[in-house]
Amino acid sequence: MSLLAVGTFFFSCKDNPENKQTTEKSTKPNIIYILADDLGYAEVGAYGQDKIETPNIDALAKNGMLFTQHYSSAPVCAPARYMLMTGKHAGHAYVRGNSEWGERGDVWDYKAMAKDSVLEGQRPMPEGTVTLAAKLKETGYATGMIGKWGLGAPNTQSIPNEMGFDFFLGYNCQRQAHTYYPLFLYKNRNRLHLANDTVAPNTKLPKGADPKDSESYSDFTLNEYSPDIMFQGMTDFVEENKNRPFFMYWASPIPHVALQAPKRWVDYYIEKFGDEEPYLGDRGYFPHKNPHAAYAAMVSYLDENIGKLVKQLKDLGIYDNTLIVFTSDNGPTFNGGSDSEFFDSAKPFQGKKGRGKGFLYEGGIRVPMIASWPGKINPGSKSDHVSAHYDMMATFADIAGYETPENTDGLSLLPTLLSQDNQQEHEFMYWEFPSSGGQVAIRMGDWKVLRRNLKSKEKPTLELYNLKDDPTETTNVADAHPEVIKKAAEIFSREREAPELEGFKIPLIKNGLLTNK
Repeated sequence: MSLLAVGTFFFSCKDNPENKQTTEKSTKPNIIYILADDLGYAEVGAYGQDKIETPNIDALAKNGMLFTQHYSSAPVCAPARYMLMTGKHAGHAYVRGNSEWGERGDVWDYKAMAKDSVLEGQRPMPEGTVTLAAKLKETGYATGMIGKWGLGAPNTQSIPNEMGFDFFLGYNCQRQAHTYYPLFLYKNRNRLHLANDTVAPNTKLPKGADPKDSESYSDFTLNEYSPDIMFQGMTDFVEENKNRPFFMYWASPIPHVALQAPKRWVDYYIEKFGDEEPYLGDRGYFPHKNPHAAYAAMVSYLDENIGKLVKQLKDLGIYDNTLIVFTSDNGPTFNGGSDSEFFDSAKPFQGKKGRGKGFLYEGGIRVPMIASWPGKINPGSKSDHVSAHYDMMATFADIAGYETPENTDGLSLLPTLLSQDNQQEHEFMYWEFPSSGGQVAIRMGDWKVLRRNLKSKEKPTLELYNLKDDPTETTNVADAHPEVIKKAAEIFSREREAPELEGFKIPLIKNGLLTNK
């Protein structure tokens, strides 16, 4: 039984026996977990953003708790989502990188995927994988997911409806999510066809088109904007489940490129930012005449919808019994017309290529997290507790009353959320990423050990940073602290399990030890 349910249990014993279960269930809080996509640490106002306006997200922080040392479990989409769902860190995870399951055929051909669903989706999780959604469902929660899945193909056992979700509306495949005007989404197990034309990601401007003319970009704004459709699906789910506890996993694809946003928001930021150089699509995705305005517009559109969701909860009278968590899957990206340096997206950390998304520096894995829960979380509070996505399995267990599965790595954040003094601390935080040259990182207190180039022709690095004194990771002090390196090596050897999938193996890691040979 959860800590929060104890008082409810004794209260319900005074009621008629047949009312006991109903009374206990009805007092369980709703849980809404909002996962933005590629949103940097400082891309909302509450974390210091001064160009993009996010009043509704900032209001969550004003009314709740802001975390300053919260981490993604991985620096890219699929592994971050897997570790969130399973409560495992990267040393124990089945999914440790993006795996597009290319042996099926040309999985990057947008038109081929439209004709053959076998080409969609990412490599599936194993059958029997236990997710936090499944555990919440066991305790009586209605479970819904809106947004981007990225953890299995439509024709496998690894789809949301087989992994604990009663309802799903969104992108099964993260490659399909490279356009916000797709040919279809998925509603539960079936395609929901949209009135959009086939404009494949990476399509450039028509030959001879004037990049200064707005009409040249008309092909990239179609009829049905997927975030609108998904948000309506979430609104309906909340309405339908207002009288029972529910869990909503809102895995918004925003602000992951392509740059596509409602015109009213783009126009707002064009007026604010003024003229700018067009993005012509040379770094992938779609071109855009006003890339800075479009990117800001996407974030503000997401913020606007968060405000609408909060209003709905208040109108239904369930806001006070709802925990809302807002965070991001990893740090800011560097392609598709995004410009993390213009927005200072990872401030105070570095968010440029090599330091943001895809890398285990702070800019790639330190993410915003805000938690709001009226009457439980102190308004305007702040926590420097070191935590990660993979703590959510244990946190929701304490809140909802399920048993945390064995072989998970997270710690419940409930004591921190309730401003109690019995919060357990992580001995270490662990990251492993087989892409971008092959990387491993371990944080112990203020120390962070990072190794890069473990799968590349370049010389492997051995880096050590004191995040308290050097949060931007500019001064490598590995030579001065061999005792810290030794401790990290012991943790690595003890904690890491060899990956099951060949693509996630790192050649310089053998028999549980890290070697330069």
